[in-house]
Amino acid sequence: MSPRGVATPDVRELLFAAAEHVVRRDGPGALTSRSVTTQAGCAKGLLHTHFAGLDEFVAELCLDRFARTAAKAQALSGLAGQGTVQTNLTTVAFALLDSGGPAIAGLAMTRPAAALRIRDALEGGAPGFTAIQEAITDYLKAEQELGRVAKSIAPDTPALAIVGTAHHLLMTSRPDTPDPRPPMARLVAALLDG
Repeated sequence: MSPRGVATPDVRELLFAAAEHVVRRDGPGALTSRSVTTQAGCAKGLLHTHFAGLDEFVAELCLDRFARTAAKAQALSGLAGQGTVQTNLTTVAFALLDSGGPAIAGLAMTRPAAALRIRDALEGGAPGFTAIQEAITDYLKAEQELGRVAKSIAPDTPALAIVGTAHHLLMTSRPDTPDPRPPMARLVAALLDG
C-alpha cells in the first residue's frame, strides 16, 4: 500500500482498473469505494479525494472507457486501404465489447445516479456510441471510395448494426454469459457481404 502523503501516479487509471477487476471478479454489487482502494493498494480515502462519490466515480469510469473506444473508432479512417475491412471493423467492434464489457455496463445499470450522469454527459457531447457509429460510417465511406466495400452497402447501416449489437450485448450480458466476440465477428462478416 502507498504510504500516506506519497503521491500516487495516474490515480484515475489506477482506480478505474481496480474497479474493473472488482466488478469482473465479484459482480457490480461488490463495488464499494473500499473494495476499489483495497484492490488498487492505496489509501482508503483516495477515491473520495478525486471523486465526489461512488456514483461520480462510476460515471467517470464509463465515460473514460467510451472515450477510449471512440478514439479507436476514429482511428479507423487512417486504416482505409490497409489490412482487411472485416479485420478493421471487427477490431473496433471488439473494442466496444472490451471497453469494460458487460461488467461495467452492469455496474452503470445498478447505479441510477451514475447512469443519469452518463446520459447527461453523452447528451452534452461526450464521446459515446454516436461518435463510434459516425467513425465507422466515415471509415466505410472511405473504403467504398477505394473500391474495397461494395457501393450497394449503405455505410451507415453496418455502423448502426455494429454499435447497436454491441450496445445490446453489453446491456444484456452478465460476466458469466458466453463470450460475445464470436457472434459479433459473424455479424461484421455478414454485414460486409450485403
